[in-house]
Amino acid sequence: MIIIEKTTEFNIEEGCCVAIGKFDGIHRGHQHLLSYLEDYRKDGYKIVIFTFDPSPVAFFSKQEYKGVTTRYEKRHIFERLGVDVLIEYPLTKESAGISPEDFIEDILIGRLHVKCVVCGSDFTFGGEGKGNTALLQVYGSRRGFDVKVFEKVKEDGVEISSSLIRSVIEEGRMEDAARYIGAYYSVTGVVSHGRQIGRTLGMPTVNIVPEADKLLPPYGVYEALISYNGGHYKGITNVGVKPTVTDEKKPVVETFIFDFDEELYDKVITVNLIRMVRPERKFDSLDELKEQIKNDIETVRNR
Repeated sequence: MIIIEKTTEFNIEEGCCVAIGKFDGIHRGHQHLLSYLEDYRKDGYKIVIFTFDPSPVAFFSKQEYKGVTTRYEKRHIFERLGVDVLIEYPLTKESAGISPEDFIEDILIGRLHVKCVVCGSDFTFGGEGKGNTALLQVYGSRRGFDVKVFEKVKEDGVEISSSLIRSVIEEGRMEDAARYIGAYYSVTGVVSHGRQIGRTLGMPTVNIVPEADKLLPPYGVYEALISYNGGHYKGITNVGVKPTVTDEKKPVVETFIFDFDEELYDKVITVNLIRMVRPERKFDSLDELKEQIKNDIETVRNR
């Protein structure tokens, strides 16, 4: 997958089909949209994702925004989905102020030579969000490219959206998050060196320090499925600050992988959180913590 970042200067001569959006969570609605492009791929067109960096929500609100998926995680997912080109378009005061007409003419037609555009029904673009799907369709019929607008996918009558998924994650409802995403909520990252407390307890763990803009569920212990190098392994994960062994406040995703003894330092893994086992708490001693971890492991193994 080709990644175009930190530049507004790019050109895809051979023509392409473009999916435009924030793609936070890359949920079932996004996946439905992307699946539509496969027919165009069969005709030889490149599949392009056009998204923005930083997120428009963070840029316009000027507040910290924590996403269901980080930029790093999105790259991994899009590559796995077979995307040819990912454009992370720099969102600045100048680029945010471009007129909808110039966005279509200069970027979609001039730089991407677009053959098809797909987007959600609530998609807006250009200065002050004045561009909408109706304008795209008018230009498409006039300039000879297809426009496909998708309504939101629903689950039990509820519209699936990134904001809905964010809310259930914040409540620790991981089963609901999985239903809406179409996959488990996950944290992907490079395994870092920790304090090796787990090893001293007889349960060696692997640590991922999540990026600052990663939305995390409530601190606690979770049943987990760990994906690494094409394999999947059951385990148990603590999301939080490990109050029994440290006073640090930076959250860590710490995982004990069942029946696994391979060295994972500096390797990329994905920790999928299936459901919460219990909230994080501070124990009076390491022995008490060790006993609780044994109980947690037994609980997860027996599920």
